[in-house]
Amino acid sequence: MKKAKAKEFESFSLGKRLKTMTSVDFGRMFTTPFFYIMFGISFLIPILVIVMTTMMDGTTSVNPQTGVETTMEAFKNTWQVIGTISGGSSAMAMDLTSMVNINLVYFIVSVLVCLFVAADFRSGYAKNLFTIRAKKTDYMISKTLVCFVAGALMILAFFIGTMLGGLIMGLPFDLGEASVGSIVLCVICKVVLMAVFVPIYLLMSVIAKQKSWLSILLSLMTGMFLFMMIPMLTPLNATIMNVILCLAGGAMFSVGLGAIGNSILKKKDIL
Repeated sequence: MKKAKAKEFESFSLGKRLKTMTSVDFGRMFTTPFFYIMFGISFLIPILVIVMTTMMDGTTSVNPQTGVETTMEAFKNTWQVIGTISGGSSAMAMDLTSMVNINLVYFIVSVLVCLFVAADFRSGYAKNLFTIRAKKTDYMISKTLVCFVAGALMILAFFIGTMLGGLIMGLPFDLGEASVGSIVLCVICKVVLMAVFVPIYLLMSVIAKQKSWLSILLSLMTGMFLFMMIPMLTPLNATIMNVILCLAGGAMFSVGLGAIGNSILKKKDIL
């Protein structure tokens, strides 16, 4: 009799609960067409941006009201689409080439996370989940992990698209002050930094529940406050210290915001 109770208790351990929930969430994430649409967008954006900016390089437009001339400047190097050199003058610039780069993925992921979580509340899946067996903590951990993996794959898709776009338009791949190793670390930092943004989007989604438009709006507004920090934390000449900083930030945001989200789920009505 005692052995039976021990087995029953073990079957509901945290590890087994998380394994079950994450497997379900991974299945739901990677079998939905919407993920592959967002993945494809992340892949195509750098190709289109590189092609269009290169074709329009040097063209000038005049504002008819103010008479101010604006000259289109294209990317001079493929790596500009990935990041900037730490301490460089372009790191804090607000021109087109500094805004339309791989950092856009962090905002694309916000849409994916918000719609993914909103679907749980809209369909009644979350209500059934919490009523039958799942705990709010398991839900937050599972969603953070699954959305992080999805975001990481979208970062890699953008990187591959950038390389392809650079090859298509013949942009140089000169490393300059960077190196192959630092660029690898830069991409790792970009991926790890997703652990900072995903918990933010997940928290906004938990607050808004089935109102996906509200969660997306809150996520974009909150994410904008951290947007200017991305080039500083993930430069092209990244070092292992940048990776450590991104890991520390990701851990703090995942644990801290996860705890807040868990508390909100416990206090708010699931409907």
